[in-house]
Amino acid sequence: MQVCILGAGIVGLAAAYELTLAGHQVTVVDKASQAGSGTSMGNGAQLSYSYVQPLADPGIWKQLPKLLFSSDSPLKFRLQADPQQWKWGLAFLGACNADRSAASTRTLLQLAAVSRQRFEAMQTQVGGDWDYSSTGKLVLYPSDAAVQSARQQLDVQSQLGSAPQRIVSPDEAVALEPALAAYRSQFAGAVHTPSECAADCYQVCRQLEDWLRQKGVKFIMDTPIQRLRREGGKIVALETAQGDIEAEHFIVALGVDSVALCKPLGVDLPVYPLKGYSITLDVAAAGHKAPTVSITDSARKVVFARIGQRLRVAGMVELVGHDLRIPQDKIRSLCASTEAVFPGCSDYVNVQPWAGLRPATPTAVPIAMSAGASNLWINTGHGALGFTLAFGTAAQLAYDIGQTA
Repeated sequence: MQVCILGAGIVGLAAAYELTLAGHQVTVVDKASQAGSGTSMGNGAQLSYSYVQPLADPGIWKQLPKLLFSSDSPLKFRLQADPQQWKWGLAFLGACNADRSAASTRTLLQLAAVSRQRFEAMQTQVGGDWDYSSTGKLVLYPSDAAVQSARQQLDVQSQLGSAPQRIVSPDEAVALEPALAAYRSQFAGAVHTPSECAADCYQVCRQLEDWLRQKGVKFIMDTPIQRLRREGGKIVALETAQGDIEAEHFIVALGVDSVALCKPLGVDLPVYPLKGYSITLDVAAAGHKAPTVSITDSARKVVFARIGQRLRVAGMVELVGHDLRIPQDKIRSLCASTEAVFPGCSDYVNVQPWAGLRPATPTAVPIAMSAGASNLWINTGHGALGFTLAFGTAAQLAYDIGQTA
């Protein structure tokens, strides 16, 4: 079958990979000039297959005053005259309960398990070099109460078949990652997941694109997407600035831009952008001062992932609409967090700032389904787990499309 994929980020490319393996003819369309140059480019680099706690958590209610009114909160709501933001925010708060969080965790873990299997199969197939590591992850918690909450999340995940994880003391965390020594007094405990991984998502996209081209996938880049034309309950063409593109099936994997494209078709996607920032630091000369284990500081809402001789530092969650500006205070904040946690690991001469809009659903569970037409498929809503879950939703959609033959 002929399948047209809208979007050349990691989510769209993963779908192209799975569909190509299944024997379909695939075309990928994107307004960007290079694959992976959008939200996939500077993400947190962590492949978090086993610790997938949704942002919608019962603990959010206690944090609401800070989230709404504090200028230095790492998780910030900026209320706007935007009905989509209010609708999403209310649905998000409605999901902040124990039952919904547990259900979302179950779904995410199942999807992540499939995604891990398919990503590792892709690595073997493509043989790319994208600074992949499997050194595990530590999630740091600032207080005994936070550690206890994490213990409850681990209990939920263990009952759902998650990979082995355990709570460790600050001393045990430092033994696992010596670069945390100077920060030892700033956290009360951590969750250690030995099986977690990291990689450069942008390099995965670039090298996967090369492999897909060799396999006959057609890429139409630098091409603004205008609309999907529907006739008689089916999408008959994708209208672009370069002309119409016809196919038997269409997959929308445009991240937050999926919402506007699908709305004229009567598809109201519960997706809103969660803005995040990152910096990438050269740590080649840092020695033991830079971590090799992936680190998430839950208090600062910042993640640290080693990718080769670089350290990717990503963080913050802002509901501020479709704003991709990079205020200098955000970059200074990430630099300050890095220096606080790993003093002396970089000279911060070249920090490579970046901002991206993570397409999130209120529950954190992505959308991978048919909607709006019998041959239209939605693949978005992965939030902060886009890199982690991309190959899981790709495998699901490839199977579903195959069943229509």
